[in-house]
Amino acid sequence: MKRLLPAWTATLTWKSTCFIVVMCCALAAVLGALVHVQVMRQTVGTARDKALAKLHDASRAYEAGEALPPRSGLDPAGLPAPLRALALSGHRGTLVADRDGNPVMWAAAPADGRALATAVDYGQSARTIRGVDHAIIGSSVLALGGTLLVGAFAVTRVTRRLHQTATVARRITQGDLDARVGDPRTKDPSRHQDEVSTVAGALDTMAGTLQEKLVSEQRFTADVAHELRTPLTGLQAASELLPEGRPTELVRERVRTMRQLTEDLLEISRLDSRSEAVETDLHQLERLVRRVVRASGTDTEVVVVRDAHVETDRRRLERVLGNLVANAHKHGRQPVVVTVDGPVVTVRDHGDGYPDYLLAGGPQRFRSGGKGHGLGLTIAVGQARVIGARLEFREAEGGGAEARLTLP
Repeated sequence: MKRLLPAWTATLTWKSTCFIVVMCCALAAVLGALVHVQVMRQTVGTARDKALAKLHDASRAYEAGEALPPRSGLDPAGLPAPLRALALSGHRGTLVADRDGNPVMWAAAPADGRALATAVDYGQSARTIRGVDHAIIGSSVLALGGTLLVGAFAVTRVTRRLHQTATVARRITQGDLDARVGDPRTKDPSRHQDEVSTVAGALDTMAGTLQEKLVSEQRFTADVAHELRTPLTGLQAASELLPEGRPTELVRERVRTMRQLTEDLLEISRLDSRSEAVETDLHQLERLVRRVVRASGTDTEVVVVRDAHVETDRRRLERVLGNLVANAHKHGRQPVVVTVDGPVVTVRDHGDGYPDYLLAGGPQRFRSGGKGHGLGLTIAVGQARVIGARLEFREAEGGGAEARLTLP
């Protein structure tokens, strides 16, 4: 089973922090190693020079038969075996080793088949190297902490702007076309724009263009619907004066259809403009659902699992439920069942189910996958949003289409 990492590990802040830490640690390790090697080379070189100078004095004293300097002698105790072997082979050399628990720098040279050796205290040099190592570690930690603070501040500023841009994009997606990022860098031409401000400016431009197009479309739809209302009213009045018969019924039916389409267009225009006012009151859901079913004049079964009282706009809720029931009878097959389970109302038919495009992206205007103009479900979704309800479309278990309305 694949184990997923926590969600916060995918954030830009976390990735930037990891990058900064890795780079700082690598840089501190490289610089620390270089400084350590250089300091050790200098301190060891200085101690070696002292030891060799003292060995030279001891050699002169030995050749002159004089007393040897302190901590010098022939085959002294504690002389490291490798250095003794080097001296007996006729060469001089130095070696750092412990003597009585203290580090010393040994120097040895051959003397009549024996090893003449001397020792120089190496404790101060060792302490110097340890001090430098501690200083390297401490400065690396401080540098890492300071770099993290500065880096976190810089990255947080960028991610905050990115989050703001994403928030505005989500608001636009939800229909708030007045939302803008308003990055100050995009308003001042004298300031250089970075990548974030470029994206923010592009998003603001896109939102403005989209708003202009949608407002123009809404205005056109409303104007057309208003212009059609007057001739349709006259046409409907004229159709009532025609003699009874099949042709007259066809004319009246078409006039009613066109009038309903005009009213639907006006309603959608009002929903798009988000100018609808909600008038809420407390209603018994079962009674309201049964009234909608009776008004539809269809053979619809009502099942009440659990009744509830909801505070909502009755007219808009009846519009939503009426459109769902009408759509189920128009595009589905019997039986059509409306179920009330608390604040959840489900409308189900036993037809072929909703089209794939509707399940993927919701209802689309003038696209119904069959007969009708496809505005009924669009209006249902819009009115549900106005009253704060959630309307979902899905395939029912065992086949058929199911619309689920969850009221607040």
